Amino acid sequence: MQAHANSRTPASRKLERTNTPGVFRRGGSYVVVYRDPSGRQRKRSARTITEAKALKAQLSTDIRRGEYRALSNIRFDRHWQGWLDSYAGRTARGFRENTRADYRRELERFAVPFFGQMRLAEIEPSHIKSFLHKLARKGLAASTIRNALAPVRAMLADAAEDGLIRSNPAAGVRIPAGTKTIEPRRKELTENEVARLLDKVPTEHRLLVELLLETGVRISEALGWQWRDFDGKRLHVERRSYRGLDAPKSSFGKRPIPLTAEMARRLWQQRKVSSWNHDRDPIFASREGCRLDYANLYNRVLKPAREAAGIPYGGFHRLRHTCGTRLHAGGARPDQVQRWLGHHDLAFTMRTYVHPDVNDLPDPERIFGSTEHPPGADRTDSDVMSVTDAVAAFRG
Repeated sequence: MQAHANSRTPASRKLERTNTPGVFRRGGSYVVVYRDPSGRQRKRSARTITEAKALKAQLSTDIRRGEYRALSNIRFDRHWQGWLDSYAGRTARGFRENTRADYRRELERFAVPFFGQMRLAEIEPSHIKSFLHKLARKGLAASTIRNALAPVRAMLADAAEDGLIRSNPAAGVRIPAGTKTIEPRRKELTENEVARLLDKVPTEHRLLVELLLETGVRISEALGWQWRDFDGKRLHVERRSYRGLDAPKSSFGKRPIPLTAEMARRLWQQRKVSSWNHDRDPIFASREGCRLDYANLYNRVLKPAREAAGIPYGGFHRLRHTCGTRLHAGGARPDQVQRWLGHHDLAFTMRTYVHPDVNDLPDPERIFGSTEHPPGADRTDSDVMSVTDAVAAFRG
């Protein structure tokens, strides 16, 4: 009999009175019992007596002000799929199907196992923090945790707008301090590394790698290029190859990119000898005329060439960083680099894709040096000590 009593679930345990009217103890937690505006008795759970008292006060205030809202009983695991299928994004830019697939993967991998059978209305900021701390304890990087949180935050924001919950418990919650971060590494290639890499790239793929270095396009944009995008002097980015053909990553991604005369000549030659040279054929095609696959290119071409060249890390995106740095070093204005790379924000371009050398500073003589006297100055040539005299005086 005693064993049977101990096996009762928390929800079936008897409520015990506390010193606070309307607040009861049940096992190791607390329950607030109240009546909604229609007179129906309802219950809400709390973890501590302090939390229960605060909840009771909040409910009483909401009912008195006419702001009370009955919370939904819908569970996380029964809500997320229907929400995701109809989700249209929370900005005017809408929501890409590729991002929907990413959200689905993140929810299935991380959020559903954690929140599972919890009611949306039961999820508090503390639960969101526990979720993030659990991921951090697994050793996941901050970027991975941020990606796992994104669909949860969006779903709960919609639930709050739809009246299913009072507010979004994930709003304002931050990634735990001390979360694993990837050590910063140089993102661009040096000119010596570029030369070594190109020397190891197979001949049949060298034009693609050189074009990535010269244009700075994303590999998905390059694989989406068709011959109709080449007008003889420029390549026009109109689409990308990412889980099928798709529009560029953003509206700023559609852009023309000028080519050097040598690169344009080589592209014409490539089209002349290619078996796949119609307007809608991919510029970089397989032997069967299909678009090349990113994973195969990385695993069979770039990675082996990179390792053979003695370059320890980096994928195709490192070529994009190299182009941005080259453009800046060559005198391109920041806004020109931004448009060239197809970004929406100038500051983002300069902060993320331009990596000048720490010693790349201007010559002070070109900026500050002058033979003219400053206003109000009365100097003679004898007043100006030469560099040689200054060094001699210092050593003396």
